[in-house]
Amino acid sequence: MKALIAMSGGVDSSVAALLTKRQGYDCIGCTMKLYTNEDVGIQKGHTCCSLDDVADARSVANKLDMPYYVFNLSDSFREKVIDKFIACYECGRTPNPCIDCNRHLKFDKLFERAQMLDCDKVVTGHYARIRKNGQGYQLLKAKNENKDQSYVLYRMTQEQLAHTLFPLGELSKDEVRQIADSSGFVNANKPDSQDICFVPDGDYVAAIKRFTGKEYPAGDFVDTAGNKLGTHKGIVGYTIGQRKGLGISATHPLYVCAISPEKNEIVLGEEKELMSKTIFLEDVNWISGKAPEDSISCSVKIRYRHREQPCIVTPLPGNKAMVEFVQEQRAATPGQAAVMYLDDVVLGGGVIC
Repeated sequence: MKALIAMSGGVDSSVAALLTKRQGYDCIGCTMKLYTNEDVGIQKGHTCCSLDDVADARSVANKLDMPYYVFNLSDSFREKVIDKFIACYECGRTPNPCIDCNRHLKFDKLFERAQMLDCDKVVTGHYARIRKNGQGYQLLKAKNENKDQSYVLYRMTQEQLAHTLFPLGELSKDEVRQIADSSGFVNANKPDSQDICFVPDGDYVAAIKRFTGKEYPAGDFVDTAGNKLGTHKGIVGYTIGQRKGLGISATHPLYVCAISPEKNEIVLGEEKELMSKTIFLEDVNWISGKAPEDSISCSVKIRYRHREQPCIVTPLPGNKAMVEFVQEQRAATPGQAAVMYLDDVVLGGGVIC
């Protein structure tokens, strides 16, 4: 059995490679070259897929006596991830590029490369688990919920789950670092990446302007009745629920409640106006491969760092769904993913609209 290991240069994917080799797989390491540091306006830094990361991944692959390749997927990354990221902000939405990268690069383009290399499995360093049952394959949370990354994997299909390994699903981060250290890996104590990989300095507005070469016009801050409250600096700089950085003087806290690209307006309101009990999803993926025939009771997470909340999910025509929460939720943000869980099992998810 052969396995293609997606190696970012970080400690997680390096240990995933080691554990896969210990399972007896004939392993091939690879790094997806998604951009250069110069592409994103940063000369050097701790970012996924930088030149330093390639060197670290190659070092681990050599130590494990694995063949190693670098695949240039920058065109696909620009089209499927960066361009969508920009378009979402220009439309007043807040994207999650990590989900798009997993969907279109790790579990699409990388699977194509795996087939070309006659590999049976694709392996990543995600903290999640896969379980086979009588109906097919299930995606489960990691055993260590503090590191669980199942949220960003909700787009996976039965075919992908059947040919994927997540060796870190049962481990904690400390255990992973201990394995790396005892194995003499150069990246055993390498810090985790915290920012969006192509926005390594955290300034996504500057990144959007750099990619597009555009300046986004100022417009009006308005209240929910349409009264002007001030001037914003361009709609790409704001997201639903935002309070800081508005530059508005008021007798009570104000939050971004809505973004109107058509009018170039940002609607501000009180926190209570961010609350909602019902949300709608589009582009829904059911991991089982089939939507339920009736409404289901489950829980839904509306942000990566959000604790899932009990709700009723009703499938709708056109690959959509309605989510009715037991309690109101704050700042359900268009463009973000809502992911459905039944205990530890990921049922699927969709994009909040």
